[in-house]
Amino acid sequence: MAPAARLVKIASSSRYQLGNFKPVMFAHPPPAEVRQPGNIGFWDMTFFRATALLAIVITATPAFAFTPNTTPLTKSEKNIEQIGTGVAIALPLVAGGITLLKHDRVGAAQLLVESALTVGTAFALKQIVKERRPNGSDYKSFPSDTTAIAAAGSSFLWARYGWQYGLPAAGLTEFVAYSRIQAHQHRWYDTLASSAIAAGYSAVLVTPFKRKYNIDTSLEAAPDGAVVRMSYAW
Repeated sequence: MAPAARLVKIASSSRYQLGNFKPVMFAHPPPAEVRQPGNIGFWDMTFFRATALLAIVITATPAFAFTPNTTPLTKSEKNIEQIGTGVAIALPLVAGGITLLKHDRVGAAQLLVESALTVGTAFALKQIVKERRPNGSDYKSFPSDTTAIAAAGSSFLWARYGWQYGLPAAGLTEFVAYSRIQAHQHRWYDTLASSAIAAGYSAVLVTPFKRKYNIDTSLEAAPDGAVVRMSYAW
């Protein structure tokens, strides 16, 4: 058979084989739904995925030689560390007190479960990752359990009672994270992972508190700043 004839035959055979394939149809994604209590949305799962990915990367990365920062802390740095530890312990206690003032038994139970899972996850990751602290004292740097305690309280307050309670608590959690970093106990991503763990659990477990007058407010980002929305349900 002539070379040209072979090419024609191969081409026709290829067309025949390709013709047997059926196009794969992908279903269109369902329309976005407004998040309801208990539903796990895109950003909720992103917290878990980001934290898991960060832990995998740190675990898989070989330990690079580094010089621990053994410089003694100044008096002010020690004070900041102690204040940060006190704030971390106080945040979930204050959150529990708010549930009692509001006679919110469901919220108290959610706070207990969310805090236990957050701190438990942080403690478990410490045993798995075994990252050395910046000051070289031990291999329990990732993630920050102190920040996890604080973030458990602030994440609960935001998810349960809204930004009016959550925003100040989140600011205090950031102070706790700073106090741990400046004391050479953790790196920035150790504290970030703890906050992500707490935010993920609160997004899944904590439901918004039903207000007495059915008035709800929300804080949303806008191109030129922020927008406060108020709604009434009847």
